[in-house]
Amino acid sequence: MARPKRIDQELVQKAQSVVAKTTDLQELREAQSILLPALHGMTLEETASLLGVSRATVHRLQTRFRQKSRGTYVVKLHGGRRRVNMSLEEERAFLAPWAEQAKEGGVLVVSVMRADLSQRLGRPVRPSVLYRLLARHGWRKVAPDTRHPKTDPAVQEDWKKNSWRRWIPC
Repeated sequence: MARPKRIDQELVQKAQSVVAKTTDLQELREAQSILLPALHGMTLEETASLLGVSRATVHRLQTRFRQKSRGTYVVKLHGGRRRVNMSLEEERAFLAPWAEQAKEGGVLVVSVMRADLSQRLGRPVRPSVLYRLLARHGWRKVAPDTRHPKTDPAVQEDWKKNSWRRWIPC
């Protein structure tokens, strides 16, 4: 069995003052995670069931409260993009020549772009890597419409009825 955590009286007083004046639920839980074991002799499990969190979360709340009271707490944001192949600036530089080609009305072929990306990274890449890169920079697939926007079905039917194929000489 692990030894019980000793909570000093100064920390208990800070927790009591936080409970009295806080309006933030997270700060209240942090203070309660200190007060319940200190004043009522509760274990981590009992404190966890009372607060409605897990035992490990109670320990995290206590640690966070201690760090905040000492002024050593640093917010560590988890963030994203951990598996980046290139930075955003490098991606923009990669797409720059292709953007020029697209502005001139050229058709971009993904397989060619993917081969260029593979060469730049020095390893093969899946097509989804390139598609996600393009989506990240606001590129989208623009395909021609299946029919012209000014198409009139009535005119087409009229033409079919009067076309030379249907013309029968008298």
